[in-house]
Amino acid sequence: MKRFIYLSVILAGLATSSSCSFLDQVPEDELTLEMVFNDKTRTEDWLAGIYAGLPDPYWDYMNKAGYDVLGDDLTLPVEWTTFGWVPLHMTAGNWSPATDWQMRYWTELPKHIRSAYIFLENVKPLPADGVSASEVKLMKLEARFMIAYYYWLLAETYGPVPFSPAKADASASYAELMLGQSPFDEIVQWIDTELLDIAKELPAFYTNNNKFGRATSVMCYAVRARMLLFAASPLVNGNPDYADHVNKKGEHLFSTSYDPKKWEYAARACKELIELAENNGYCLYTEMTADGKIDAFMSYQNMMFTRWSDGNKEILFARPGGCNIWDYEKHATPRGSGGNGGLGVSQSLVDAFFMKNGLPTDAPGSGYSETGYSTTSDIRNTAWIEGSPTATAGEITVPGTYNMYCGREARFYVSVLYNGAWYRESERFTEFHNPSMDGGGYDSPQAGYELRKKVHPDHNVMNDSYQYRPGILYRLGEAYLNYAEALNESDPGNPDILLYLNRIRERAGIPGYGSGPGQIAVSNTQDEVRKLIKKERRVELCVEGLRYNDLRRWKEAEDVLNEPVYGMNVKSADKNGYFKRTKLDSKHIYKKAFYFMPVPTEEMDKNPNLVQNPFWNE
Repeated sequence: MKRFIYLSVILAGLATSSSCSFLDQVPEDELTLEMVFNDKTRTEDWLAGIYAGLPDPYWDYMNKAGYDVLGDDLTLPVEWTTFGWVPLHMTAGNWSPATDWQMRYWTELPKHIRSAYIFLENVKPLPADGVSASEVKLMKLEARFMIAYYYWLLAETYGPVPFSPAKADASASYAELMLGQSPFDEIVQWIDTELLDIAKELPAFYTNNNKFGRATSVMCYAVRARMLLFAASPLVNGNPDYADHVNKKGEHLFSTSYDPKKWEYAARACKELIELAENNGYCLYTEMTADGKIDAFMSYQNMMFTRWSDGNKEILFARPGGCNIWDYEKHATPRGSGGNGGLGVSQSLVDAFFMKNGLPTDAPGSGYSETGYSTTSDIRNTAWIEGSPTATAGEITVPGTYNMYCGREARFYVSVLYNGAWYRESERFTEFHNPSMDGGGYDSPQAGYELRKKVHPDHNVMNDSYQYRPGILYRLGEAYLNYAEALNESDPGNPDILLYLNRIRERAGIPGYGSGPGQIAVSNTQDEVRKLIKKERRVELCVEGLRYNDLRRWKEAEDVLNEPVYGMNVKSADKNGYFKRTKLDSKHIYKKAFYFMPVPTEEMDKNPNLVQNPFWNE
């Protein structure tokens, strides 16, 4: 099989090999750069290879990167550590610079960055093959976007990284490639400037559906907004824990003082993203009931499944080329229905969802109860049929449902499969107690809840009937919440804060906050609104790979993730004994060092100009 010579791509990673002698000899069956960029298909394949570094928001976020596992959304069987689930070692505190984190951003993303620079240097019009100068210009903009995005993924993961926003000479000496880390803010500023420049000439969307997932101006603004929100947050905005962290040149790698203007800049960036997106037809995905109201159940569920070409204009940034949904759904399918069944939801996430009246479970008047069972069906105005043994639209829960799961908001039912819930694909109720068809052992949810969000209701692992879905990396719902947060930090009391927070709640089918008819009255102080925003993010964005980074940037991970983990009493065979809050044997251990991934040991050994991230040497 023919192979591409990636030249300095292989050389870099930022120089992952101490020997380059193999480059001196080129086997006859390998392609040269001239051969690649004189051919349309090979040129397009090279560009596709640059995009290949994009994370998979299904299996990568779940297993390889482990974002949803490292946060507090999920609980997984500890036995899965023997099946290669490195994030489970990490949640237990068994984490060091020598840990083989499977995403390997430190070595893998620089290869894609280098590949993009080689592309920029060599791509050219091919009139005979229909590759015009305008198409080349567009492809170059795409390559530049991917360089900026990959640099952000590196900075978000490791903080300060070796940073050289230019192609190094392929003939450069090994010593010249041994770069030290650059200050975090310097990297952010370069990415910010680059994304704004690229966005000037990229389209906001493509009319050709075959280009779905390729770089757009909206994607530029989306990455920029999320990045600037992170950069304004407590973890890196004057964090005293990092005041003495310097590189080998003596430069401070993080800002040493808090800068409130970073929040102002982040708020503007978020608003600019929203305006650009909405002016180009992007909007929250909604489905309507027969009487013209928002169907909260179908809207939230199908927002994760509906194609852009079928009207899902909430998607701002998606992974082109598909995702590994097969492993994701198999691990989220109950054992009794042919799945591996251990991809479970935590009790803390269950508790986070609101009641259908929009109140949190612990608020007076919420109607929440942790005792007894329902005596009637809960019927609502929706086309959703997943709660009904008779496929009756709008039957959310049936008589005999544990009251903890009754009267909850739509997002709860779309996201969580609880014990005794109807499972339509197998035409039965779930049984997560022990012993039962779904409970007990390593292939069952340890907290008594299975993950339902992002699992297609028509999927069937027993006959391999998997359904398409876009790999959403960034959606407009997050943009609204990002804007509300940044605005609350920079301009507390601004009416836009509750306006955009309420847009999310309106789609969710619950009352908004405010003093108007039907709204929930709340204190409009900055601290109280901050709590509201964080609660809404926890629910709206759950199991989308964002919760862990939220806890990191808020500098709350040490407090939240070191708390005991609770679930139902899954070891009880008696129903009344099962529905009892129980502390799980497994728990998180989160140390101050963990806020940033460590520089891999092998890289520290090779490059004398690197410094280890804070607290990893303690």
